[in-house]
Amino acid sequence: MNKTFTVGWLGTGVMGVPMAGHLLKAGHSLLVHTRTRSKADPLIAQGAEWANSPSEAAERSDFVFTMLGYPQDVERIYCAEDGILAGCRANSVLIDMTTSNPDLAKRIAGKALGRDAQALDAPVSGGDVGAKSGKLAIMCGGKKETFDRVLPLLRAMGDKIELFGSSGSGQRVKMANQILIASTMVGTVESLLYAERAKLDPSRVIGLIGQGAAGCWSINQLGPRMVESDWEPGFFVKHFVKDMGIALDDSKRMGLNLRGLALASEFYERVEKEGFAEKGTQVLLEVLRKMNES
Repeated sequence: MNKTFTVGWLGTGVMGVPMAGHLLKAGHSLLVHTRTRSKADPLIAQGAEWANSPSEAAERSDFVFTMLGYPQDVERIYCAEDGILAGCRANSVLIDMTTSNPDLAKRIAGKALGRDAQALDAPVSGGDVGAKSGKLAIMCGGKKETFDRVLPLLRAMGDKIELFGSSGSGQRVKMANQILIASTMVGTVESLLYAERAKLDPSRVIGLIGQGAAGCWSINQLGPRMVESDWEPGFFVKHFVKDMGIALDDSKRMGLNLRGLALASEFYERVEKEGFAEKGTQVLLEVLRKMNES
């Protein structure tokens, strides 16, 4: 029988709830905290217990996971007076699965060490589909011994899990992921708009080209949602705008000029300004249609 632990979980969004749910199903005890308590109700209904603060969740947990929206949320949850670092146990492990800033991941790891705890940055890819199915890609940064301790829990949420190096490395792999997706999504919506304008059946186009050299996650997973005009979020536009900003800033520090990413970022920012920040990234097609109305 696999060993079970008390796990703290902070962040109950589109992906956080199913990810934490997998830990419950694996037999772990779950303490959950979020700014809006009602958002924890689905997990509490499954057997999770409410924690009144991040520090309380950390005080009572062997492992603490965070799945938040923005780097500023991560900094607040970890570093505030009632934050995770104020309450974490010695020898506990703090795992941030938010897509965040590599430098922040390094700072948190250093602060955790000062509390005799360990930290791992472990952002994910796979959207709501991967979160619900437990088949996320999880990219990790931290010490090998820390990764090995957390790996059995990560396997409840993902099926492609790798350690890439020291703290911050997981975030940088996620940036490489987001850089690729950013331009791929632009190509996806341009391809489908072209097919529409040519009066082709977009579902059949997706079914065929999605199996050839053009096949990718964006066309095969999000293409059908676009055909159905389903703009509900598997991944929020506003969060992708945030991710591209992190990638562009980190690239500049490396002396890189990523013009394709910069162009994609401009498109996403326009989508956000059009009022679609809370929609899924597949809504780019709707905005591109409007941009091409004659």
